[in-house]
Amino acid sequence: PPPAKYGGRHTVTLIPGDGIGPELMLHVKEVFRHACVPVDFEEVRVSAEAPEDDVHNAIMAIRRNGVALKGNIETNHNLPPSHKSRNNLIRTSLDLYANVIHCQSLPGVETRHRDIDILIVRENTEGEYSSLEHESVAGVVESLKIITAGRSRRIAHYAFRLARAAARRSVTAVHKANIMKLGDGLFLQCCQEVAAEYPEISFRSMIVDNTTMQV
Repeated sequence: PPPAKYGGRHTVTLIPGDGIGPELMLHVKEVFRHACVPVDFEEVRVSAEAPEDDVHNAIMAIRRNGVALKGNIETNHNLPPSHKSRNNLIRTSLDLYANVIHCQSLPGVETRHRDIDILIVRENTEGEYSSLEHESVAGVVESLKIITAGRSRRIAHYAFRLARAAARRSVTAVHKANIMKLGDGLFLQCCQEVAAEYPEISFRSMIVDNTTMQV
């Protein structure tokens, strides 16, 4: 965490968001209060329809405090195509390129599968998240998927470093290079090159269709 600034306490940007987000954040604050967590929240309101100035204020608060707790900001599909996703604005402005999800079984909670412990790392700023699409003629939409070698290598290094820190034995690159031979092909090639720098961690690749079936 960033160093504490005021009397051993940390200031954290809090973005309640939409939907269940505000209710969730109320419980988070209650838990923090009971646990005497040395955190003061700077609350910033951002919603799906918030003006971009509100989003930029939230981004400045996150940069200032160095850490944020964010609820979900819903996407209003009734807004015009020119309207930029508030989630995407925050991601791209702060270059939050790695989305890490830890799927783990909880003790005492009965589920269909047992002993699940999977780390999923997703590139968050390009690919389908490039937000580059347009309607060339009425009824015809072109959506551009941008893949770069630099960002592909960056997310691959992140995944391998995370695997090393978490004492994981393998990393799997999930792709669609069988169809998107240039775009996902470049991503897969970069992952293979990066994997060679981490010989202690085994590497394999898997087509996304097969991955979802296996999971």
